[in-house]
Amino acid sequence: MDLKTVQTLLSEHSITKIKVGGFDIDGVLRGKYISRDKFDSAAETGLGFCDVIFGWDSSDALYDNVQVTGWHTGYPDALARIDLSTFRIIPWEPGTAFFILDFYDGAGNPLPVSPRQVLERVIAQAQSMGFRPQMSAEYEFFLFKEDSHSIRQKHYRDMVALSPGMFGYSVLRTGVFSDLAHTIIDAMRAFDVELEGFHTETGPGVYETAIKYDGALRTADKAALFKTGIKQIAARHGLVATFMAKWNQNLPGCGGHLHQSLWDSELNLFHDSGSADKMSKLMRHYIAGQLQLMPELAALICPTINSYKRLIPGVWAPTNATWGIDNRTVALRAVLGPSPKSVRVEYRLAGADINPYLAIAASLASGLHGIEKTLELPPASTGSAYETDARPLPRSLADATALLKASPIARDLLGEEFVDHYVRTREWEVRQYERAVTDWELERYFEII
Repeated sequence: MDLKTVQTLLSEHSITKIKVGGFDIDGVLRGKYISRDKFDSAAETGLGFCDVIFGWDSSDALYDNVQVTGWHTGYPDALARIDLSTFRIIPWEPGTAFFILDFYDGAGNPLPVSPRQVLERVIAQAQSMGFRPQMSAEYEFFLFKEDSHSIRQKHYRDMVALSPGMFGYSVLRTGVFSDLAHTIIDAMRAFDVELEGFHTETGPGVYETAIKYDGALRTADKAALFKTGIKQIAARHGLVATFMAKWNQNLPGCGGHLHQSLWDSELNLFHDSGSADKMSKLMRHYIAGQLQLMPELAALICPTINSYKRLIPGVWAPTNATWGIDNRTVALRAVLGPSPKSVRVEYRLAGADINPYLAIAASLASGLHGIEKTLELPPASTGSAYETDARPLPRSLADATALLKASPIARDLLGEEFVDHYVRTREWEVRQYERAVTDWELERYFEII
């Protein structure tokens, strides 16, 4: 899509306001409104965007340990270029268009720490091998009858869920709240985020949404924009949405599963009608690579302190590096039907708190590594994978970050500068947690000890 085509679309849709934004390390969308004149010039030459978005955490606290930016650099502008192909209209903001930004250094090279461009490099590697990655994402998230002020006033306790009880796949609940469901489905379609499925999950006010499959980059764009979009739609309905991996110890966590396959120009290369299980050798090598590298790349898939509260037995999340055929207790679920087009692997380790760009980049890169090295896939887990002796996954962000830091393969697959920066941001996150005095500690020790 070129600028002339975009300008025509802006006129046809009577666009009077334009919003641009890019995603930071935590997958948070950072952006601003710009004028039409500013857009026209920026679309050709780019615009300056303070690189602090790669120098602070999700709470805007400045990292004290990163090299790419900081007080030592003066927090200069990075060059931001508008990806015109990401044009979409924001249906809940009439007359407003949105575009995604990519970021570049002073020499005009893609910024090594920009998550979207990390993924673009991995996709380029897949394409050089003759593959076209097709993916989709599905999210679980909770909705509450609260707002940004009330959740803080309540200290995130005693919040009122959209609906009570444990009622998965409830036609009753989606029917009662059909106005909300229809708004989400219709608005997301208008926002170029087509949903294949929408239903309640098990838990009070929890829903699961499957985003229609697409190319890897567009899937990541859609998954990242979905989270921001849902939060904005929810707020307009007097609700708050959370994508925390595990917001309540007594309830299941929120998954952010990634479905993946590799295609040539026409065919799904994961399907082989001649094999007994219909899995091609390519698919087996791909899963083998993901399996081998899962522990050392876990910090990219499970990026927060809270991510690891979800990874416990018996609540639909994996605890070890396992795979199986249509088995929802494993980390990698091979889905083999009902047609050749639908053969894929589901990366179930991912939670709803993922940065989709980094989670897709890490999972895709590890699968390509398995193909390059022709890694052999061990026997599938059958029954409960919680009871196997497979390699355990890291139990904390600190452990996962240490594995990533020590991984030469991760640096080779994702870039030395990116891995160094990401490790420093996760070490910062761990240090903030280690300093915190939690409600659990106060309730357990304040009076008794």
